[in-house]
Amino acid sequence: MGKKVIITGSTGMVGEGVMLVCLNNPEIDKVLIINRKTAGYNHPKLEEIILEDFSKLPTLEQKLIGYDACFHCMGITSVGTDKSVYYHVTYELTMLLAQTFLKNNKTPDFIYVSGYGTDETEQSKMEWARVKGRTENELADMPFRKFYAYRPGFIKPYPGQKYAHPYYKYVNWMLPFGRLIHPDGFNTMQELGESMIQLVLHPSEKRKITGSDIKSLAGEV
Repeated sequence: MGKKVIITGSTGMVGEGVMLVCLNNPEIDKVLIINRKTAGYNHPKLEEIILEDFSKLPTLEQKLIGYDACFHCMGITSVGTDKSVYYHVTYELTMLLAQTFLKNNKTPDFIYVSGYGTDETEQSKMEWARVKGRTENELADMPFRKFYAYRPGFIKPYPGQKYAHPYYKYVNWMLPFGRLIHPDGFNTMQELGESMIQLVLHPSEKRKITGSDIKSLAGEV
């Protein structure tokens, strides 16, 4: 029997890419996406919930039952964002999602797309790195079957993505060269999504998943 997963952030590049990989993987039976606005996709495996205010996530409790994993890909950039807004989206809404999801499912997995440079010591001079570090640490203390903190760098979009940043088409050629210089800093979206699926199917003892881990896990497909 295939797995059922929840994905956030599918109107952003990472969430959309992970969603497309899951929809095309036979090991995944159902994908539930939760967005503030529609992602604009139709697929037999796909269900979408529109929730304009994520602070009201607990009102969806009954709709989140029966899932094996949550791939939390939602996020915002810290550049030009008010500190309180960044903290609310990155930490407070993430914790609310985790608590609501955990309450309604027995021993699920939770994958949090954090980011390259996140500081789990929470001592960085960069506030975004401290906030993400705190988020990772508190998620790790929650009673999930497994929690994984993803630390990707550059990600080459999945074919046909609608929400990929336009500049990627100019820099995708960097991937093979970047991997030679910095293996942890470069992945494809295909690898990102497949690695998440592999972790749900075959749990790992690792908590922090780097670019090299992502490539290795995807290679097991």
